[in-house]
Amino acid sequence: MDTIVALATPSGRSAVGVVRLSGSSSLAIARILIGDSEFQPAPAHTLLKSIRSVATGELIDRGLLTFFKSPNSFTGEDVVEICCHGSPVIVREVIDSVLTLGGRLAGPGEFSLRALGNGKMDLSQAEAIRDLIEAQTAAAARQAIRQMGGELSARLQPLKSELLNLIVLLESAIEFVEDDIPQLQKDAITGKLRLLASECGNLASTFSAGHLLRDGLKVTIVGPPNAGKSTIFNKLLRFDRAIVTDIPGTTRDTLSETINIKGVPVVLTDTAGLRDAENPIESIGLERTRTAMADADLLLFVLDGSSELKPQDFELLQIGNGTRRVLALNKSDLPTFHNQISDSFNGTFEVVEVSAREEQGLEDLLEAVIGPLHSFDSNESGLLITDARHYDLLCRTRSELEAACSLLAAGAGEELVLVHLHNGLRYLGDVTGETTAEDVLSQIFSTFCIGK
Repeated sequence: MDTIVALATPSGRSAVGVVRLSGSSSLAIARILIGDSEFQPAPAHTLLKSIRSVATGELIDRGLLTFFKSPNSFTGEDVVEICCHGSPVIVREVIDSVLTLGGRLAGPGEFSLRALGNGKMDLSQAEAIRDLIEAQTAAAARQAIRQMGGELSARLQPLKSELLNLIVLLESAIEFVEDDIPQLQKDAITGKLRLLASECGNLASTFSAGHLLRDGLKVTIVGPPNAGKSTIFNKLLRFDRAIVTDIPGTTRDTLSETINIKGVPVVLTDTAGLRDAENPIESIGLERTRTAMADADLLLFVLDGSSELKPQDFELLQIGNGTRRVLALNKSDLPTFHNQISDSFNGTFEVVEVSAREEQGLEDLLEAVIGPLHSFDSNESGLLITDARHYDLLCRTRSELEAACSLLAAGAGEELVLVHLHNGLRYLGDVTGETTAEDVLSQIFSTFCIGK
């Protein structure tokens, strides 16, 4: 294959920048860059070399060069990594020289895609590399490392093997047995299929926690003006991100920041107070508030507990049925605080009394936000499904196996049952990339960073 090149470290100024090459011409290009046609480095050994411009022959930099010989490299091809100073000018000159010598700029995730194609990893492991790079918490990183080590593939392999055995059994019955499969054997096959479907379902059920660990819990803070939304937002973040004044309508736009609660990234979004817009700017802010509410995993309503509730407050609290909701009654430190408000909403919301100004009740509020995940231990949890693609494929597999069980129970022919079993096996293969279509692979790797 042709030789690709990319910057493997973030762009911008830095102490070092790593330029990565992969392909059959990697070492030949490196020899020209350092001006040594006889250069024969020992694999996986780092050497200090002078790097020169192909165009002018002038010294670009002195850097560390490491050669990884095929197939013992990340991609399975010859790989050269040049570690130079992280000036954008120097990095650009090194890459331009490689391009002049026949290299090609790598696309997003192309190094990992080549590793997949050369059998260095399966698709789920490649996706775990992306997740590890993008991990927002240590717990998310640990889950990515487990998947990168092949734990998901290892969990699926026995399922695929057992399903393949059942397919072979039914295919053999069609080819070599004139009589129908005995009922006792059908019952045994059905039992095994139900067990496989259950195992797929159990693995898929971990997605409810897994996707929050990977993508974060989206929490939108909503309420009327001057209820204390921005103050609570700032207190939870532990720094003043939002402007806070006594003037209604101070917050015009949505503000989002991420905090870590027990290993779960929580994306907090502060919004404009919900009321009738008084000008076009406020109208745009309210539209963004509604968009953030529609995108939320949880709506955190904030009301002023020191004032009697108004009819519009009750209308506000009707919003978001179907989304998990928590009600924070703010200003509990004031003598006019109405305890009966809390009682009137118990059962409809999880109600937490807080004083944002005095920082009272904030820990209780964080516990309520985490909700069902409050007992989740990110250090002791097993493998979780964190990717929506994997979740969808496991659900599809379970549906196919359950459909096969129903057909067996109804006395359908082996040919019809096998259609569902083959579909289920293909879906399991899609998780690890064994049967994944080229266009799907392109879509997946387009989400990777360039240089990985």
